[in-house]
Amino acid sequence: MKYEREFTVKKTLYKDNIHKKVSGVCGGVAKYYGVPRLAVRIGTVAALFMFPMVVGVAYVVAAILVPNRY
Repeated sequence: MKYEREFTVKKTLYKDNIHKKVSGVCGGVAKYYGVPRLAVRIGTVAALFMFPMVVGVAYVVAAILVPNRY
C-alpha cells in the first residue's frame, strides 16, 4: 500500500516592508519567486529604461494594489 500526501502552500504576494527601497514591490516579488532582491531591482531598472511608461505605470499600480505584509 502506498500513501502519498499532497501539501499545498498558499503563496500570496506581499510588499516587503523590511527590505524596501521605494515601496517594497521588488522585494515582495523577489520573495514570492525565491530570487535575489538585487536581481529583481536590476531587472526593474533595466525594464524602466527600455519601457518607461509601461513599467512606471505597472510599478505604481502594484504599489497601490499589493497589500503590506505587516
